[in-house]
Amino acid sequence: MNENIRNILNILDNTKNTSITVFGDFCLDKYLYIDPARDEESLETGLIAYQVDNKKLFPGAGGTITNNLRALGASVHCIGLTGDDGEGYELNKELNKIGANTEYMISSNDIVTGTYTKPMRKAGPGSYTEMNRIDMRNFKETPVELENKLLEHLELALNRSSGVIIIDQFIERNFSAVTDKVRTGLAVKAKEHPDKFFYADSRGNAGLFNNVIIKCNQFELPGKTENNKEKSKSEILRDGKNLAVKSGKPVIVTVGAEGAYVFENESISYVPAFKVTGLIDIVGAGDATNAGVMIGLASGLSLPESVLLGGCVSSLTIEQIGVTGTTTIDKVKQRLIEKLSDESFSIENF
Repeated sequence: MNENIRNILNILDNTKNTSITVFGDFCLDKYLYIDPARDEESLETGLIAYQVDNKKLFPGAGGTITNNLRALGASVHCIGLTGDDGEGYELNKELNKIGANTEYMISSNDIVTGTYTKPMRKAGPGSYTEMNRIDMRNFKETPVELENKLLEHLELALNRSSGVIIIDQFIERNFSAVTDKVRTGLAVKAKEHPDKFFYADSRGNAGLFNNVIIKCNQFELPGKTENNKEKSKSEILRDGKNLAVKSGKPVIVTVGAEGAYVFENESISYVPAFKVTGLIDIVGAGDATNAGVMIGLASGLSLPESVLLGGCVSSLTIEQIGVTGTTTIDKVKQRLIEKLSDESFSIENF
């Protein structure tokens, strides 16, 4: 029997006992469904005006992780920034709808709510093609008073959480919730709360975090490659180890369909991926992974086993097309049970 899978299965009936804080960048995912049969010419411009006949809203970025955590049974406290605008209202409404605690969210006239608007054009019965996405986010530095308030709210939420996951969504520095000042504050709080898990997922600034577990994919991993090519396995192992030494905490590097590497206490583990066939939509795959990892850590699994759980959750969500998907504990159990007798599907240490 696969011991890693068995250990994960043993904790899945108790996920409702876990409480996690999601801190950082929250966005609104807005899907607009367009029927070409309703296209009409604008009298003012002569251009085709697309007609939206349906709309679906989902909490994105940190909200996607929140959605996945809630679907898996965990309690979630959200800490992030929204504008005092319609998108901010809709984002908080969607977070409340899934049962997340939004009392620590901060609204301000000084920013706009990060929003990904995704027009979906009908391509056939029940089939849609995603058009050019329209993004809305901040392009000015986050006010100091908002940075301070974020860290104040984190201190309050930590008293009610097993750990915190930090979502650093945007490549630009200092234009969102996770600024340089906030990263420094997070490093201090991680030292002050050694009994809590601090875990950061960063798209462009993984090398700027200290004292927290860092998760990134192979393309986000700091370190030069030969002729700017995709990193080789040896380069991933080298740069992952270097980042773990620099940050003082473990590092997780995902490598897509190949799985992930975990760098912890000078050792390296390889975590295999759950193979998926058929059509997939990788939007939100990393966020789903993060949710599974946090459930595992909060439930007492080792870090490599938590990453294996994260990979299982992600493999189920990417099978959902055209939405920011989630999955359930029952589906996670079913996929894990399929691997229970597969001794070759295991974590490798080297």
